[in-house]
Amino acid sequence: MIIKTFEITKNNFDKQNFFLVYGENEGLKNEVIENLKKNFSENIENYDESQILADKEFFYEKIFNQSLFEKEKILVVNRCSEKIYEVVENILEKNISDTKIIFKANILEKKSKLRSLFEKDKNLIIVPTYKDTSLSLLEIARKFFYNYKISISQEAINLLVSRCNGDRGHLKSELDKVLTYMHGKKNINLEEIYKLTNLSENFSINELVDNSLSKNYQKTSEIISESNYKLEDGMIILRTFLQRAKRLLNIYEKQENNVNFDSLINDYKPPIFWKDKPIVKKQLENWSKSRIKDLINNINKTETYLKKNSSIGLMLVFNFIYETSGKN
Repeated sequence: MIIKTFEITKNNFDKQNFFLVYGENEGLKNEVIENLKKNFSENIENYDESQILADKEFFYEKIFNQSLFEKEKILVVNRCSEKIYEVVENILEKNISDTKIIFKANILEKKSKLRSLFEKDKNLIIVPTYKDTSLSLLEIARKFFYNYKISISQEAINLLVSRCNGDRGHLKSELDKVLTYMHGKKNINLEEIYKLTNLSENFSINELVDNSLSKNYQKTSEIISESNYKLEDGMIILRTFLQRAKRLLNIYEKQENNVNFDSLINDYKPPIFWKDKPIVKKQLENWSKSRIKDLINNINKTETYLKKNSSIGLMLVFNFIYETSGKN
């Protein structure tokens, strides 16, 4: 059953236990989930789809074998895709009454089995989120400055909103930044807003790829959340991954007689810039030769799939990045 975002606060959903919140508006998705949590238990557990798929039995046990003394709980499953469909089907076969499960996904196409399942069943709740309009973001910003009695020009508010890529989550982050900056001040001008807001200035794609290959999951997630990559950037990101991976493989192929990484990096042609050498060494420490070959194969598969599914290209690339930076 489809529920609109503004209807969430008007219902308590006591009889429903399964929710799917999907779409491109990350800030609105988080807002919907927070509103759902308020209606339910404070006992909340968070999972990632990859965790569940790696150990389905553990997840089933968490749901089906709940102790008589355990309070009602909420499970939030992040970064869901079509891969979770079978798990959802298995859970629905059981009569669950003491657990609420919220599945959070990115864009789901109309032909999605997961989306169709939730839309057609009146006992399942699905909440689509779309990009905020400029008008809705302007209203949020105006209320913020009015409530905090901060004087600001309409031009400065327009700049602030234009940098949020239709996502109230980005806007909230920027407004929080403004509030921290004010420190009792009552006025803020256009130049100050320009310096404070930086969401339209993406981190370098090279920095994103290097952190992912270095297994720096936290920094990788930060770069993705703080950047406004465009649809066409997906292919560039994958090609950068391929170039970096092939460099690591070339270095390994030159390794003979247990030569250490420092010597291999120093002798590599074309020369690696001095400031990049520690990064390359870190990547070599995290990736064996065989795993780099597997990575190159996965990059090629992802690129092929991206070409066939360009509308969800960034989602595919981001899923690939998270998997790459999170693997041990």
